[in-house]
Order: sequence, then structure tokens, then C-alpha cells
Amino acid sequence: MSSPKKILFYVQHLLGIGHLKRATTLARAFADKGIEVTLVSGGEFVSVVDADGIQFVQLPAVKATDRTFSGLVNSEGADIDDDLKESRKDKLLSFFNDLEPDMVIVELYPFGRRQLRFELIPLLELARAADWKPVIVSSVRDILVEKNRPERDAEMVEKAKLYFDRILVHGDPDLIPFDKTFPRAAEISDMIYYTGYVVDHDHISNITTTDGSGEVIVSSGSGAVGELLLRTALIAKDETVLAGLPWRLLAGHSMPEEIFQAIRDNAGEGVIVERARPDFVTLLKNCRLSISQGGYNTVMEVMATGATGIAVPYAGGNETEQTLRARLLEEKGLIRQIPEDQLIPAKLVEMVNERAEETGRSAGEIDVSGAETSARLVGGWLGA
Repeated sequence: MSSPKKILFYVQHLLGIGHLKRATTLARAFADKGIEVTLVSGGEFVSVVDADGIQFVQLPAVKATDRTFSGLVNSEGADIDDDLKESRKDKLLSFFNDLEPDMVIVELYPFGRRQLRFELIPLLELARAADWKPVIVSSVRDILVEKNRPERDAEMVEKAKLYFDRILVHGDPDLIPFDKTFPRAAEISDMIYYTGYVVDHDHISNITTTDGSGEVIVSSGSGAVGELLLRTALIAKDETVLAGLPWRLLAGHSMPEEIFQAIRDNAGEGVIVERARPDFVTLLKNCRLSISQGGYNTVMEVMATGATGIAVPYAGGNETEQTLRARLLEEKGLIRQIPEDQLIPAKLVEMVNERAEETGRSAGEIDVSGAETSARLVGGWLGA
């Protein structure tokens, strides 16, 4: 009997944990195909990610300096130095050599994570030179952050052709084709495979508990941002028609403790304030209303669970991705959204009162088979 195929899957989250959560969902889908997956994470460890069924390993953590992603710092907030870079690179290459994977998947690069080239280029060069010729795949979401720098687009094309065999785009071209935010996509079109949006349908369908039933769930993701959304919800609650329901506010684990405590101290009767929970999808499936940031994972989970939702897409720093996706989904009648720069208590009260009379919408014609399709494609490329 032949040995199982092996994948080394690299992912780096810098501010929120959306990239890590999507990568973990994909890794579990690959594992369900009988593939051994080692997920290498370069961001801070987060307890809300379900890594069941896969091998999870941690590099010395780095994160973004701030919302502009202008630099990288370590877990203590100090600028990363050459020693930390060398330590991460050595560990990553050691993982590769010990595992001898049949496939290497790199999340986002070369379409992002340029600051991590100090370890990614050595990994890719090592994989490209390996005697057993592993398949090298880029795993990228549907929308890139707008940079308006043609030289960067040219570099992405160059690196894609130089190092990668396939590119998995986790989106639906009928909603937004990759060339909408990456104008040179046609130059690598023979490498691109659309998968649909990544959602953990098995997890959703197996939910049996009633946690969150009848609640208003206000979630700011699992990262460091979201203070404005949570504070606005606290002010708006008592003016809404849902004021009598329990409101549960979920703050990211990377939100500074002093901000989290201040929000909790200001919570009135009927309001629960806690950190992000691993059973967030359960809360979504059972809730009366979801008010959330507009991240890739959360928006798709709201639709997949059938929750009635309001999205407030994050637009800090140079981020344009959540705003664009939310607008396109709203145009199809699939979600309702409030742009972050329009988020004030009165606007939120108005939207909550409107949504209280409505029901949730499923993804409808949007392809949300991303995990299953990715696993089928990867399994085929590996002959698994």
C-alpha cells in the first residue's frame, strides 16, 4: 500500500485571522481526502482555530505594526531583527526537509506577503530544486488589496511564473473575476483555478446545540480591530426594536486588553462582552441577527448558516477588499451593509430595525464549494 501524499501549507496572518481560518478549513478538507497536511503558521497562535485532523506547527510569531501593514513586529511589539528572520527561515526550511512534501501550498504569496520574502523565496527555491519535484501552489482569496503600483503587478506575474505550478483562487468569477483587482491576471490565466468561496459546510450541518439562540451577535472578527463596531453597537442597542434580546459582543483576541475591558465595563444590562469563540458558527446559525465586520470568512458563514446579517466592512489603512466584496454581494441582494465611514449609532439603529423584519439570504447563485473543489483539485494533482 502506498504512503499518503503530504502537503506543507504555509500561512501568515498579520492583523486578523481570516487567512489562517481559511487555510485551516482547506487543510481539513485535504485531510478528509486522506492527505497528510502540515500547516505552518507564522502569525500569533489563536485558540479559536480548529486544527483537528491536521498537523499544526508554529513559527516564531510576527504581526503587522498597525492597520497600514507598514512593518512587522514580534509578539512583544518590537521590530523584527535579522536573528528572528533567520530563525523563522531555518525552521521553515527544516520543516520542508523533514517532511519531504509532495506539494507545497503558500497562502497569498506572490500576490501579497511581500514582507516575508526573506523566508518564502528560500522555501520556494528549495522546493523547486527538490529531487522529488513537489507541486507548488499559491492559495489566494478572490480580491487583492488595491495598490495602484504597476511594478508590483509585474513582480507578481514574474514570481508566479518562476516558482508556482498552479494558483487556487478562492472565489467565484461570476461575482468578481481575479482580473478585477489584479489587472495582469490574463498573463497567468493558464495557472488559475477558481474554487468558489471556502466555507466549512460539514461543520455547519453538524451543529446541534442551541447556543446563541435568539441573540444579537456583534462580532469584530478575531483580530486586533473592531473597536468602533463594538462601541457603536453598545450605544445603538437600547434604541433598536431588538433591545429586549440578549446582545453578545465578541472582540478579537488581539484587541488590546485595556480596550476590551473598557468596552466590557460600559456594557449595560442584557449585554455579554467576551473574546471571540471557537463556536462562532454555532452562534451565527442560532442567532436572531448578526452584526459583523465584512471579512471573507464571516460574510460567507453568515450566508451559509442562513443568518440575518448586517456587515460593516473594515476599511482601515489601505484595505479595500472587504468594502468591494460587501458592495458586490449587496448588489445581488445577498447581504446588507453599512460602510465603515458611515457607521454611527443612528445608522445602525435604522439598519437593525429594518433587518429585524427580514430573514437571512443563502449564498444563492454564489459558488461556496471552495473547500470541496480545492480538495478535489489538489487530490487530482497529487494522484491521491
